[in-house]
Amino acid sequence: MWSYIVRLSEPERDQLEQLVRTGRHASATLTRARILLQADRSERGPGWRDRQIVEALGTSLATVHRVRQQWVECGLEAALYRRKPTGRQYAKLDGAQEAQLIALACSEPPAGRVHWTMKLLAQRMVELAVVPSISAECVRTSLKKTSSSRGSTNVG
Repeated sequence: MWSYIVRLSEPERDQLEQLVRTGRHASATLTRARILLQADRSERGPGWRDRQIVEALGTSLATVHRVRQQWVECGLEAALYRRKPTGRQYAKLDGAQEAQLIALACSEPPAGRVHWTMKLLAQRMVELAVVPSISAECVRTSLKKTSSSRGSTNVG
């Protein structure tokens, strides 16, 4: 495993010490700050090894390694704070498509089948040109949101 060497400047070290001293941040942020302070190999830092930091702070080797790596590659802010989500997951089906899926799921299954499977529903949605492509998992999550049951004879 590649070892990333942390050498904090005076202002960086002062900022981290102030952050830890006040304790008004998320616990993960404070743990990362403590990791950087203990890993610091500058004149003021103790320069602890990863195992010492793990034992002292009760964290994992992977976390210590990841914080060191983020500090070396991206800087102090990236090492301290969690990354913001990069993209939003949009709904795969709109209301009309979801209604067609529900109607299809409530209809009679194909010949030779007792009931609809998620895979069969996905294939039929593509065959009917409702959507260009859809996974069985998307079908499952869409149907899970509804109160209808494919196996129930009682409607309502």
